[in-house]
Amino acid sequence: MLRIGCHLSSSKGYLAMGREAVKIGANTFQFFTRNPRGGKAKELNLADIEEYQAFAGEHGIAQILAHAPYTLNACAKDDSLRQFAYETMCDDLSRLAHVPGSMYNFHPGSHVKQGVQTGISYIADMLNRIGEQGFSTTILLETMAGKGSEVGRNFEELRAIIDKVEDTGRLGVCLDTCHVFDGGYDIVGDLDGVLREFDAVIGLDRLKAIHVNDSKNALGSHKDRHEKIGGGQIGVEAFARIVTHPNLHHLPFYLETPNDLPGYQREIELLRAMASRQVM
Repeated sequence: MLRIGCHLSSSKGYLAMGREAVKIGANTFQFFTRNPRGGKAKELNLADIEEYQAFAGEHGIAQILAHAPYTLNACAKDDSLRQFAYETMCDDLSRLAHVPGSMYNFHPGSHVKQGVQTGISYIADMLNRIGEQGFSTTILLETMAGKGSEVGRNFEELRAIIDKVEDTGRLGVCLDTCHVFDGGYDIVGDLDGVLREFDAVIGLDRLKAIHVNDSKNALGSHKDRHEKIGGGQIGVEAFARIVTHPNLHHLPFYLETPNDLPGYQREIELLRAMASRQVM
């Protein structure tokens, strides 16, 4: 069965997210580890996590995805901002150790006119420092749309980060459909070609999750504006090919479309119907 869910609010805890996921037909979900614009995380509630794990086992929820706050910039010019990113990620990963099998996704950052190579070096340095702590959670670099000075605007930049990381055993990639489309990868007209390029540059074994979002903007726009499935420039037919592609259909899919819970439920039903009709 297609593993698919959406982004849920973590404010009420893991068990509440699990119940919301089941209510809308999801069997996985994504959540922010703390306020997406920054701030301290809520106190860890081990009893809630224990209840959630029992609930997840009963309802087939697997491999949830934690998302780092947007404010983290691992390649900021200011040393204190890079240190803040490191400390926040370490705190997040120490918490996720209590939720085995989860993954942790983050935006690589913006080099803010320092140059992409400097940005890549800073990001890899942070990942190496994190690796020294021995965390067990898989960390995912997210593909970016390329607006401003974002690092990760193409597969080569992600590969360059990976090449500088000493221990890559728990390092993967989350492919965002809106981001790669806005970044210039034609997943509508040439999905096979894009995946061949991903495999040649990064390796499909590194691909661990998909953010499944339509795009408000045209191919190569570098805008990063998510749209509901079928309401943007990617379109329903392309998503049918994505969720059934033999190199992708086994991965977890996470919706980040501009939706409420009933809207997410409709999208989950749509994508699951596509998968059940067209599994290759």
